[in-house]
Amino acid sequence: MALVTRIESLDDARLDVYARLSDHQLRNRLDAERGVVVAESRLVVEVALDSGLEVLSLLVDERDLEASEGLLERVGDDVAAYVLPHEQVKRLVGYQVTRGLLAALRRPRPLTPDEALAHARRVAVLEDLVDVTNVGALFRSAAALGADAVLLSPRCADPLVRRSVRVSMGTVFRVPWARFDARDWPAAALSGLRGRGFDVMAMALVEGAVPLDDASLLSSERRALVFGTEGTGLARRTIEACDRSVVIPMGRGVDSLNVAASSAVAFWQLFR
Repeated sequence: MALVTRIESLDDARLDVYARLSDHQLRNRLDAERGVVVAESRLVVEVALDSGLEVLSLLVDERDLEASEGLLERVGDDVAAYVLPHEQVKRLVGYQVTRGLLAALRRPRPLTPDEALAHARRVAVLEDLVDVTNVGALFRSAAALGADAVLLSPRCADPLVRRSVRVSMGTVFRVPWARFDARDWPAAALSGLRGRGFDVMAMALVEGAVPLDDASLLSSERRALVFGTEGTGLARRTIEACDRSVVIPMGRGVDSLNVAASSAVAFWQLFR
């Protein structure tokens, strides 16, 4: 069981990881490849544990200590569980903590695209998404609606930043994901998917795009959906590197949806 340790001061350096280090600093806290990930709420931390992540420390709201005993028993005796009164936890992190518990986790080893694709038949590809809330929401939809893996362009936001982890409800730990090398994006990366038998489909508002409910889109055994950045969508060269473009049929003059919403619709239609 975790070693329960009551903290007297919010200035204690052991709390830095929870409030005073930036996402960039957390990524590089241990070394360039294995930084720290902060997970929030018992549910998300339990998902992380189920996924094999290593817990470095815990921060527990005193009023939730009893309710968190089952989780504390799952981690090693050498893991500290720092306990603070409710109001101090709120002051430290700057907001109301859901279910009164946070965990600092060792960042998992990054997968290569080949590793992420090892058993995949349904794949989401993200190009240059910068909003970590959208990234987290997309991962949650991917986990729920049949995606076997998520692949990222070189400039896509990190799925393991704190807000993305929270919004994803921990599904960033469950869905295999990897980042393409800048030298391979987009042509070689998408060509590699095609070489594995994937029908590579761009979600793009372009002339000739096939409606998402077209039955012909279900003919391929392996399907990859490529989603673009929140503002401008997919780059022209990325669209040209795909096999075809697809679009969600919409009414009332609406021509597009937020990428988190459109991905959920597309996954439901093509990944079930």
